[in-house]
Amino acid sequence: MELFSTAWWSALMAIILIDLVLAGDNAIVIALAARQLPPHLQRRAIMWGTVGAIVVRTIMTLCVVWLLKIPGLMLVGGLGLVWIAYKLLADTGEEEHSGPAVNTFWGAMKTIVVADALMGIDNVLGVAGAAHGAMDLVVLGLLISVPIVVFGSTVVLKLVERFPVIIQLGSAVLAFTAAKMIVNEPFLDSVYDDSAAARIATYVLAVGGVLLLGWWTNRRSSATPAQGE
Repeated sequence: MELFSTAWWSALMAIILIDLVLAGDNAIVIALAARQLPPHLQRRAIMWGTVGAIVVRTIMTLCVVWLLKIPGLMLVGGLGLVWIAYKLLADTGEEEHSGPAVNTFWGAMKTIVVADALMGIDNVLGVAGAAHGAMDLVVLGLLISVPIVVFGSTVVLKLVERFPVIIQLGSAVLAFTAAKMIVNEPFLDSVYDDSAAARIATYVLAVGGVLLLGWWTNRRSSATPAQGE
């Protein structure tokens, strides 16, 4: 594709639109993962979380042709994202020996990078498809996504502090994204192509299941100290 041609600019506009649409999920997961950190670590978590996400996404972009050949990739990514949506919603009150929780810097980093790697599948495939094999456009797409994710994460984090209900809404968005990945899994075309009911059921089960399980876990966690008194 010729540099700065009409087709080049058209592809770049498509990539920017994809970044704007899909980077919202990344901003939400970074903000939710960083929300329990001390204020002086929140900006650091957002910045390094974004860097980690971009590094992972760059590697995935370079391997996109190979990734497309993996059967069940979207299904596995979607199921993994359902679990992360639940973990971000549920304040499980895990003990220290059970591993890093999201109220530690490295616990937040792990959650951010893993979640972004799972969600990055959609972004990588979208950008690679819009770029039509032009590596300069792929690189530009990755660079453009950085300020979008950083700014978006900062805004979401401030909103979460004022309106805690955004935590539930954010987890619901991530669960919806996970359901969309599962529904769009080519391996499951025979299940979803001719069945609107199956698609709707998947979305309802993912979003409703995450919200209900998170609510139940938090309720059980808050009730445990009272029972032990």
